[in-house]
Amino acid sequence: MVSKRPFPSLASIRAFEVAARLGSFAKAAQELDTTAASVSYHVRRLEEQIGVRLFVRHAQHVELTDPGRLVAREAMNAFAALRASFIKAADADEARLALTTLPTLGTSWLTPKLGRFRLKHPEIVLDIDLSPEAQDLGAGRFDAAIRNGHGGWPGLRAIELFPSIFMPLCAPALKSAVAGIADPRRPLDVPLLGRDDWWTLWYRAQGFGDVALPGSFGTRLSAEYLDIAAAAAGHGIAIGSPILFQSEIKAGRLVPAHDFVAGDGRSFWFTFPVARQNSGKIARFREWLCDEVERDLDAVRAFIRRARIMEP
Repeated sequence: MVSKRPFPSLASIRAFEVAARLGSFAKAAQELDTTAASVSYHVRRLEEQIGVRLFVRHAQHVELTDPGRLVAREAMNAFAALRASFIKAADADEARLALTTLPTLGTSWLTPKLGRFRLKHPEIVLDIDLSPEAQDLGAGRFDAAIRNGHGGWPGLRAIELFPSIFMPLCAPALKSAVAGIADPRRPLDVPLLGRDDWWTLWYRAQGFGDVALPGSFGTRLSAEYLDIAAAAAGHGIAIGSPILFQSEIKAGRLVPAHDFVAGDGRSFWFTFPVARQNSGKIARFREWLCDEVERDLDAVRAFIRRARIMEP
């Protein structure tokens, strides 16, 4: 026959286990961050629920009864196993970092650098998600993100990495063909690539009001890195970030079609929940990421200094 006696509360069992292990309600209160009176209350409730006296109370300490020693042994074993499982879970969590970021940043800027992170931290496995939409970091699926915006997301710690700036980029062979790119009133024979709102903002930053973009747009592609790939192949002139595509410029696959740089006031940020700010794996990735950013910024500070920031 199954007993209908209610199972004791976990708070009462926990209070009993700590008091039994330490031999004192006062010491148990210190470990549980409560009062000795609260510990005594929970233990008394436990004794009343099971109908067994577990402690003999003395003035300065408590002593387990014979039934109390039997229950204490099982309770200590159970909580020890539970603590061990939490430690194992924490160790497993620290061994894997799930990061979500934008497709262009993840493909063109972050991924080529990850070998250096692996060499520095072989104990951490990275799971990288590429998504144009900002993922919810509070849902538990991702540990951290690299986002684009103005920062200040509620519940998140945000570390600024570098500004969102852009300029016309093209293959070296097209440089002469787009020499008149600065004046939107001059028609271009070379197709435009990329976001038309960035092109409009780039011209507006130079003082042009109602801009009629020169030339026509080439193939419409879903991400900035695809526009840049098309530009490098000679299929048009793209509007893109000289920071994200520094390697293409350095290798000579792309050249600035014009020296003017514009920005929309946003930046790229490394973000993670405030509740995770003591996570070792996040701290190690953050340190490595900031080092990589500093390395790149040394080479592109001239672009950043020239950038004229305009609100969209």
